Amino acid sequence: MEAIRFGIIGGSGLYKMEGLSETREVLLDTPFGKPSDAIVTGLLDGVPVAFLARHGRGHSTLPGDLPYRANIWAMKSLGVDYLISVSAVGSLKEVMAPRHMVLPDQFIDLTRHRAGTFFGDGAVAHVSMAHPVCAALSEVLAESHADCGLPAAALHRGGTYVCIEGPQFSTLAESRLYRSWDASVIGMTNMPEARLAREAEIAYATLALVTDYDCWHEGHDAVTAEIAIANLMHNAANAQNVLRACVRRLAANAPASKAHDALKQALVTPPAAMPEATREKLLPLLRKYR
Repeated sequence: MEAIRFGIIGGSGLYKMEGLSETREVLLDTPFGKPSDAIVTGLLDGVPVAFLARHGRGHSTLPGDLPYRANIWAMKSLGVDYLISVSAVGSLKEVMAPRHMVLPDQFIDLTRHRAGTFFGDGAVAHVSMAHPVCAALSEVLAESHADCGLPAAALHRGGTYVCIEGPQFSTLAESRLYRSWDASVIGMTNMPEARLAREAEIAYATLALVTDYDCWHEGHDAVTAEIAIANLMHNAANAQNVLRACVRRLAANAPASKAHDALKQALVTPPAAMPEATREKLLPLLRKYR
């Protein structure tokens, strides 16, 4: 199969990629289990793309139960080296209103029960996460938003995404605490996704779709899934257009990314010293270092 460089992970409300032609479903069984769903590959305006519904097309998997390692391993094995993560989030800032989009550049990881690394079993690596988002890919997303003629004020560049375990929404005390940290948005799915993408040397960026103000905001003391999904679906068409414009831009001139060499200075255990079974399990990640 020809390598597919551009991948999209769709979150709540984004279960398929409109405009994808010549589609086929790729069913993979990775060393870390099965991905959330079949990966749908096809052409988007003539450009090969791989799409995965993060929660499954029927939205049947909780954030804490998602097979994050299998999802990223599967994308990497297909050749993906630019990955756009679309995620529903709550806003922690007044200016980031429901139905706006945010391009966060930092994360605070408050998850507790998720496997967050590909390494172990005789293989040690410590990738840098100081800048967890590929700035170059995020810039392409911002330019793509402008390409679509969407209001500039409805896009916010930069900010911190607090990732909680869920599946419950925040308490009022928690929401106020995150605001005191100057965090921007809150969600449940981008960690350890971003960590794993960095270990896999994939340029990763988040397109966050604001659904609500979380419970800190007057009039939003009780966030409901119904409100969140209604706002998300309103934004889904705009998100599809931004993604399509982004893929066109990437195909024309994919930017260099520091993420593509993330393991170069991070591998502590030389591949030759790893147990054979571990090397095989990590082959998509280690291929250029063997």
